[in-house]
Amino acid sequence: MSYITDRLRAEFAAAMGRKESAGTVPGQMFEDVLRDAQVQRRSLLKGSLGATIAAAFGSGLLTACGGGDDDDAAPAPAPAPGPAPADSYDVTFSKIDKATGAQVVVPANYTVEVMYAAGDACVAGSAAFAGSFFGSGDTEKMAGGQHDGMHFFEIPGVDPNKGGLLAINHEAPEVAVLFPALFEFKPETATAEQKKLALSSVGVSVIEVAVGADGKWAVKKDSKYNKRYTGNSTYNVSGPAKSAVGNTVIGTLNNCSSGHTPWGTYLTCEETTNNYLDPSQAEEGYGWVVEIDPLGQLSGLPVKRTALGRFDHENTAYLMGADNRVAFYLGDDSTPGCVYKFVPNGKVDLNNRAANANLLDDGVLYAAKFNADGTGQWLPLVQGQSGLTAGAVDPGNETQGAADDETIDFLTQADVLLNTKAAARVAGATLMDRPEWVTVGLDKKIYMTLTNNGGRTVTDPANPRVSNKHGHIVQWTEAGDAPTATTFKWELFLLAGDPSLAEDNLKGNIVGDTFSSPDGLRVDPQGRLWVQTDASTSASTTSVFGNNAMYYVDQKSRASRRFLVGPDGCEITGLAYTPDLKTFFINIQHPSSALGAWPSNQPGQNPILPGRSATIVVRHKEAKPVGA
Repeated sequence: MSYITDRLRAEFAAAMGRKESAGTVPGQMFEDVLRDAQVQRRSLLKGSLGATIAAAFGSGLLTACGGGDDDDAAPAPAPAPGPAPADSYDVTFSKIDKATGAQVVVPANYTVEVMYAAGDACVAGSAAFAGSFFGSGDTEKMAGGQHDGMHFFEIPGVDPNKGGLLAINHEAPEVAVLFPALFEFKPETATAEQKKLALSSVGVSVIEVAVGADGKWAVKKDSKYNKRYTGNSTYNVSGPAKSAVGNTVIGTLNNCSSGHTPWGTYLTCEETTNNYLDPSQAEEGYGWVVEIDPLGQLSGLPVKRTALGRFDHENTAYLMGADNRVAFYLGDDSTPGCVYKFVPNGKVDLNNRAANANLLDDGVLYAAKFNADGTGQWLPLVQGQSGLTAGAVDPGNETQGAADDETIDFLTQADVLLNTKAAARVAGATLMDRPEWVTVGLDKKIYMTLTNNGGRTVTDPANPRVSNKHGHIVQWTEAGDAPTATTFKWELFLLAGDPSLAEDNLKGNIVGDTFSSPDGLRVDPQGRLWVQTDASTSASTTSVFGNNAMYYVDQKSRASRRFLVGPDGCEITGLAYTPDLKTFFINIQHPSSALGAWPSNQPGQNPILPGRSATIVVRHKEAKPVGA
């Protein structure tokens, strides 16, 4: 979650009179961002939304660390062809130094290309933003903003290493491509059209991408698969809370990260439990996992799956057993929040996609309790169990200091799901330091980033630091490696920070390249762990860690190696790849919105446009797997 979301949620809560969320959420350090930022765009959207998105600083330029192009000398005659050597997935790239500045930096033998930026054309026949502002009918069809989590899907009959589908989340509005300078957006006074414009920029893009004749990846502009799911679209509702939410909901927003299912659907996660862009919408419609079929083959989608609980969802990842039972892991990106898993009662049918249509509607949602001895329990969030009855007492977020008890009635399973956060606290789940991405390794170890919690005053073994400004990563394994297990063993994988910092709770224990605020996290199909950061962009942070970056972390030695650094002001987020791992898709979120800033100054981009979020393509110059 970016600080943009953090401030938007806090401002909405303040407007609603919720004292516990008013102001900056501890740990995100938004005040540092504003203090050190120098907004270079002529103007940004103002008011409660605009103050948040005034996060775009600096200009940008994609460069490879060390520079230099391939040697232009004529190659020697090639020997007679023999068997092609097998690709090596050993991680051998030369790490890059921490950096600040207006560029994306990668090792010298890698290339970076901008592929899909906010405001680009998406739906077939749509127009791209070129400097003149559109009405909502057009913005509904162009690329959304604040690119975040994503996944690559194969298309039947297409070589997946040369083409496929990308489903991309859009977390928040990209102001620079929506509204003219000096416009002041306030949800309470915005017109219906102004709300539609803001809501058109959130949600999901599905785009077909392919390698063209020029050897570059690009969006296939007239593809039948290209589609937007926005804050103005209609979504079905399913599961135990449908009766309380309604048959349909207008809009999805705060689509932070995401996941996928074994049957090839996309799970986009709503990281808000209200619609702060259009408060006239009932809050119960938001805070869910939404299932989408990028191929457009399954009926009834998109649908909000209420059985997976309502909270500030970050992403999902699944573990499937040999018997096709599956568990979906989830994190509540709150300060603090709990860790969850959902276990469907049925089995996955890998031979018939349609047979899985209702699998996510019937099952058990659990919350995790991390014990001091390295064991853990999955506590069922089922009405009538785990204390979830009438007159239950919610102790509140005690990790942040004294909290008031609150009585809450759990009379139905819908009550449990609508109030999942409170249900987890009542059940005794551990309040973690901002659970964000979760990923499952080939060895069935599960990893989760706990990004930060600068306001923690009460520690526990799984969250061992007060004022945890730099975050950590936790790892666990299920009993018997079974998705249906109700117990697990856990350990701290690493504590982020830097040994140069004076306070002991900020030093961390990272071996190699240090970082702050781990967020994005994926184990790729070769078992390699990649970590992306969302740290404060204040000078006090970048002077130690450089700009937000992406790292490879060895799972055995736990040594960290910096692979990519983003431009000033940005967050690195979202990671997808082709099956051969020779193409990585990575998102650069909220860089500078100054006119002509990154990516507008890149080849093939319009230099008069503002800087904005974008999806980039990273490849090795010698067509080796990324990491070589």
